[in-house]
Amino acid sequence: MSELKGLLVKPNELPEEITFDNTLKKKQELVNGYIEYAYSEDYPDVVFICNEEGKIRGLPYNRDIGHDIIAGNFLIISSDLEDGEDRSLSENQLIKYKKVFNEKSIEDTNIKITNVLLQNNGFEL
Repeated sequence: MSELKGLLVKPNELPEEITFDNTLKKKQELVNGYIEYAYSEDYPDVVFICNEEGKIRGLPYNRDIGHDIIAGNFLIISSDLEDGEDRSLSENQLIKYKKVFNEKSIEDTNIKITNVLLQNNGFEL
């Protein structure tokens, strides 16, 4: 069994650098449920592993990844698109994604969520 180095991102918290067993069971444990791989054109060098049922289970919204807001915990790892294998983040990727998902990303996501909720309830912004 191999290990992966990645980032665990929890709602309203800074990314945590972790090393974990590269198993389905461990990934499910870290995201608290069935996993889903999400990709973003904004971040083509990584993959986000999140809870497949995060929104329908009412997990707290976490971060905006460009085209969607992930609910619940998620992992950031590197992925080899050629062979489909999960890979550890490089040191440069660890540094980059700690900066991308910093305090400002928490604030920006919370503002976006608030604005969407207000619009959905008939408030004009």
